[in-house]
Amino acid sequence: MAPSRDVKDYIRTIPDFPKPGIQFRDVTTLFSDARGFRIAIDQLLHPYAGERIDKVVGLEARGFIIGGAIAHQLSVGFVPIRKKGKLPGRSYEQAYELEYGQAIMEMHDDVIEPGEKILVVDDLLATGGTAEAGIKLIERAGGEVIGCAFIIDLPALGGSAKLDKMGMNVHILCAYDGE
Repeated sequence: MAPSRDVKDYIRTIPDFPKPGIQFRDVTTLFSDARGFRIAIDQLLHPYAGERIDKVVGLEARGFIIGGAIAHQLSVGFVPIRKKGKLPGRSYEQAYELEYGQAIMEMHDDVIEPGEKILVVDDLLATGGTAEAGIKLIERAGGEVIGCAFIIDLPALGGSAKLDKMGMNVHILCAYDGE
């Protein structure tokens, strides 16, 4: 029998990408392995067993992969939050801070009903800017974020602390020191 593997065992690190000094945590190796992907989805869902979840929101772009799988598992709807200009219908917009400047996330204005319970998912939590923007969009629509689930946390960049200060229930599968 093969030894049990942890989610972190399926994630590869690519040094110096996208620029020198960055250790890029590549989840495509996790996604491409059926067992690893299943382990990640099951572990992301575990803390929310028995809770009412009406929709899963995935943050662009790898959050779409995770979110779609989780929504399917829960038999609930999936909502993408995208970068500005990618959605065809009327949408809410939310600006957020990047390392150098600002960006804008969007969500269609008719996809979340007031009072719906929402689970936010993405592959990586770094500074928390994208997640914070997503949460604000959901709240603007009247949704209630019941949790935020991520595969990877980079705690040195402060995202988990930011979401914690917002009162969010944050679930993370693994963390890496540094960037």
